[in-house]
Amino acid sequence: MLNKLRYDTTDLRKKDREHIIHPWEDLGIAATRQTLVVAEAKGAYIYDSDGHRMLDGIGGMWCVNIGYGRQDMAEAIADQAARLCYFSPFTVISNPPSIELAHRLTRHTPGDLKHVFFTTGGSTAVDSALRFVQFFFNFTGHPEKKHIISREYAFHGSTYLTASVSGKPGDRGNLDFVTDTVHLLPAPNTYRMPEGMTEQEFCDLKVADLENKILELGPDRVACFIAEPLLASGGVIVPPQGYQRRTLEVCRKHGVLYISDEVVTGFGRLGHIFASEPMFGLVPDIITTAKGLTSGYVPLGAFIVSDRLYQRVTGANAKGKLFANGYTYSGHPVACAAGLKNLEIIEREDICGHVRAIGPYFVERLKSLLDLPLVGDVRGSHMMVCVECVQDRRTKRVPPEEWEIAWRIARNTMRRGLMVRPLGHQLVLSPPLIITRAQIDEAVEHLRGGIEDTMGELIREELWSPK
Repeated sequence: MLNKLRYDTTDLRKKDREHIIHPWEDLGIAATRQTLVVAEAKGAYIYDSDGHRMLDGIGGMWCVNIGYGRQDMAEAIADQAARLCYFSPFTVISNPPSIELAHRLTRHTPGDLKHVFFTTGGSTAVDSALRFVQFFFNFTGHPEKKHIISREYAFHGSTYLTASVSGKPGDRGNLDFVTDTVHLLPAPNTYRMPEGMTEQEFCDLKVADLENKILELGPDRVACFIAEPLLASGGVIVPPQGYQRRTLEVCRKHGVLYISDEVVTGFGRLGHIFASEPMFGLVPDIITTAKGLTSGYVPLGAFIVSDRLYQRVTGANAKGKLFANGYTYSGHPVACAAGLKNLEIIEREDICGHVRAIGPYFVERLKSLLDLPLVGDVRGSHMMVCVECVQDRRTKRVPPEEWEIAWRIARNTMRRGLMVRPLGHQLVLSPPLIITRAQIDEAVEHLRGGIEDTMGELIREELWSPK
């Protein structure tokens, strides 16, 4: 253990079962689950309550970008909590950390995205951005522009509105969603594109999906298109080259606003503070961010809107018009102090440069797993990669749900010393950005071993044979 602290895992698990409802929990095993209790962490490693060390292959949840246990971050948080722990953010009240963080962020934003609205996390950032779009069109005399276009396998949040614009099939059971004004396009997944089609042809098809939907609904009725540059929680889906820029052009052509959801891709995960412009040639109307904004040390989110839009809803003609959206903890001073320190660390240590240098190695090493017959695809960019498992590589057939293939592999890699994120038949890796080449090699070795262990289990249970 890091600090040689003693934990009673049995007692902690018992209390967990009795009192905690976990996100995305299988409620059928809620009364019997054996929770993994993550007790401590340092650098790129986490330690469970029994002292077992694992390389954190998922960065907490896409977010511990600067790594665990940063003393300077802890001190910045403590200092701000002692100075000003909280005050109301409403109307004309602000605080120094939120002002400074907004100013610093806009040094990195593309184009004229210069106006920051702070929230409490990714879901509230996206929800607030969508509400701003509604406000914008109502204010500017276009109340008919209500329709939102998103994509299947996208994930944009867990509020009623953001869950509605999310398209992961597994998340849509036993809950209600906005359906009359939300439209999901087929995912731009090149691994699943029609046989014989080139990537360029597939890109043409996916761009046409967006334009056709806008024309079907009527450009005068479509408010915005919201898109992650890479579809993160849907399985790190990498759209065909040129797709992002071309979809922006379609939106510009038809007067549709473009929201680039960088909750995952921001703050170095793709080697830039914001990836929209340097990687994809995008200067969107709005960017949303969270997660790496504070590297997960304190919850914080934001949407950043262009000056072009902001100027149209402010000034003399806007007097008395309220953007009646916000949160008790918007611009929270402690969270913003963490954001400032986080940005300082990323810049001082050139973590983005490190990711640009080491990211291709991470992807290349994971692609070495393609020699395993259970692995159908390895895709991603820099520090976000997905390993997709298939029952048959030739047909790309997905393993049956009852195999719980990703969970099997995750359990085996955890035993070996690696945490990965199971998503159906896929495994996602998004480690802390400070990861070294040696730790990448360690992660790939453990993942290979976990997959091989799982193949052995499936063969012994007569569920599968290599082809």
